[in-house]
Amino acid sequence: MRALVTGGGGFLGSGIAKALHEKQHDVTVVGRRRYSHLPKEIKLFQGDVRDFDFLCKTMAGMDAVFHAAAFIKIWGRSEDFYSINVDGTRNVIKACLINKVPKLIFTSSPSVVFGSSSLEGVDETVPYPKNYLSEYPRTKAIAERLVIEANGRGFATVSIRPHLIWGPGDPHLIPRLLEKAEQGRLVQVGRGENKVDIIYIDNAVHAHLKACDALGFGKRPAGKVYFVSDGDPVNLWQWINEVLKKINRPPVARSISYRTAFRWGHFLEKIYSLGNIKKEPPMTRFLAAQLATSHYFTISRAKKDFGYEPVVNPEKGMDELIQSLANHREC
Repeated sequence: MRALVTGGGGFLGSGIAKALHEKQHDVTVVGRRRYSHLPKEIKLFQGDVRDFDFLCKTMAGMDAVFHAAAFIKIWGRSEDFYSINVDGTRNVIKACLINKVPKLIFTSSPSVVFGSSSLEGVDETVPYPKNYLSEYPRTKAIAERLVIEANGRGFATVSIRPHLIWGPGDPHLIPRLLEKAEQGRLVQVGRGENKVDIIYIDNAVHAHLKACDALGFGKRPAGKVYFVSDGDPVNLWQWINEVLKKINRPPVARSISYRTAFRWGHFLEKIYSLGNIKKEPPMTRFLAAQLATSHYFTISRAKKDFGYEPVVNPEKGMDELIQSLANHREC
C-alpha cells in the first residue's frame, strides 16, 4: 500500500508513519519541517495543507491518506484554526478526489461533541453542541462533517476520535502538566471526581491502522465516526498525581471550583482578545471545563466495526512513559 500521512512529524502522525513503515508499506509524510526522527526510507515533502497544488502533487498514486495535521491549541487566532483545520481538510479531501485516492482516515477529536457539561459513557450518536468554548473543537467539528459528507462514489472516509493521547514523546499533555507542576501553578479544577478517557500513543496508532484495513467503499466504517481510548476512563486528578508521584514530584495541593475557574477563564479571554495577546492565557473556559467535567465514551462501535482493542495496557504504558521521562532528564 502507498500511504501518505499529513502532520507526519507530529506525535500521532509520526507514530502512524512509523507503524506503516514497519508493516512494509510505502510511506510518504507531509509536514512543515524536516523530521530527523523518522526512518530515512520514509519520503518527506515539506509543505502546508493549506497549499492545494502541493497536496495534489504529493497525493498522486496513493492508496490511502491519513490526515493527522491540525492546529492543536487551546488559544489562538480564529483564522489560524479555520485555515488549517477546515480549509486544510477541505484541500485534503479535494486532492484525494482529484487523485482518486480510495481511502481517507481522518484524525478527529471527542471535543467535537463537547459543550461545557459532562459526557459519561456516551456513544457516537451524541450530537454536536450548539455552542463551543474554543475554536479548536468548533473547527474540528466542521472538518469532521466535511469528511463524513465526502464519503461516497468510490471514496471511503472514516473519522477517528482519540482522546488525550499520552505516552513517550508526547509534546502536549504531559509537558504541560510537568511545566505547571515545576512552576507551582498546577491547580485542581473542580472536586477532583471527574473521569476522562485517555489513549496511549500505540493504541491510537493501532486504531487508525485497523480502521484503514477495514475501510472501503460500502464497508462498515465508511462515512462513520469512532471514539477510541484505552478502554476504561481514569479519574483525571488521581492519574495526574500518579504521574507526579512516579517522577518524585509533590501531588497537586491546591484547588478551585469549576465556577471560579470558568469565570476567571472568561475574564482572561476577554483581556487577551482586547489586548491582542498571542500568548495562551493561564485559564480559559474550555480548559476549565476539560479539567473539571467528566468526558468518557464507549468504544463498542470501533470494536464491532473494525476489531479495535487496545494493544498496550495502562500499566505498561505508564512504565514506558516514566522510563522515557527519566531518560529525558538524564540527557
